[in-house]
Amino acid sequence: MTHSNLSIKAFVKLGNFLSTFCELITANTISDHLNDKWIERFKTEAERAKHYNGWFSEENCVHAFKEWSNVLTQSNLENWLNAYDLNSNEEKTVALIMAGNIPLVGFHDLLCVLVTGNKALVKLSSNDQKLIPLLIDYLIEIEPFFKDRVTFTKEKLENYDAVIATGSNNTARYFEFYFGKKPNIIRKNRNSVAVLTGNETTEELTALGEDIFRYFGLGCRSVSKIYIPKDYNIDTFFKAMFPYNDIINHNKYANNYDYNKAVYLMSEFKILDNGFLILKEEKSFGSPIASLFYEYYDQIPALKKYLQTEEDKIQCIVSSGIIEGEISFGQTQKPSLNDYADGIDTVDFLLRTSLN
Repeated sequence: MTHSNLSIKAFVKLGNFLSTFCELITANTISDHLNDKWIERFKTEAERAKHYNGWFSEENCVHAFKEWSNVLTQSNLENWLNAYDLNSNEEKTVALIMAGNIPLVGFHDLLCVLVTGNKALVKLSSNDQKLIPLLIDYLIEIEPFFKDRVTFTKEKLENYDAVIATGSNNTARYFEFYFGKKPNIIRKNRNSVAVLTGNETTEELTALGEDIFRYFGLGCRSVSKIYIPKDYNIDTFFKAMFPYNDIINHNKYANNYDYNKAVYLMSEFKILDNGFLILKEEKSFGSPIASLFYEYYDQIPALKKYLQTEEDKIQCIVSSGIIEGEISFGQTQKPSLNDYADGIDTVDFLLRTSLN
């Protein structure tokens, strides 16, 4: 069996397991299956995650598992990889410096390294130390081949051939200084936005709430700003957001809501507020937790042109029939395998990077 087929087979098994696990959680029947060591381990880690990172609620960890189960299918993996000549790969060790803002955010890079026939030297984020090693432990059990393909380290990175590093605009400068001489992908801050016209259905707007509130808005694919026409009725938006009001019962989110609201009020900024989300008129893209920036626009063509000039700061644009490459309402946290961060094709990078 070729390396590619072996990898696909193993990741399909992982996807099947994650699907089963999530079904048991959803049906509330998982207690009947705790004699399965992997079911028990995944349940324990999903429950414990919030103790290591207060933003990693059990619900969000299970959601991340579920989304990976949806993409790790035989057809998805084959369709994705058929676009590449995997035989052209020159085996190398790729250093992965992972972010930890949302559960399993670095797993796509790790998947890309492994399916292309390379080895991974992984530096985990301090915010996500448990979940990715858990998935790798499962992979190693079903396919021992992976045992020598992934190394986790907390030490200084050494003996690697290429680098994929994800961080903030500040850490990107650090990454470029230390890793700039090696083939690299260095990612910076990005945010996602939505363009509304006022013609959206209640269902579409409520689905947009998933893009805003999932993972507490901490992902680069989380919508942090909306563009609205001058005559937009903001009450329509707030009413559609109401199903997400329980988020205020999360302590860390509530603390950020209270803090940011106090800062805005003391600064005498004009804000709109529904008790769990603060709207502030603002030109920039990255809104604080529990806040959503908004900006008025006059004409769609001018807005489209502006967004094109700012594309290096934007991960996703949510709209309906407006923007080329747009994402439908409620779909930003459901990326497919070829939805590459920053639009940089990770698999192509890995295959093109030689050891010379």
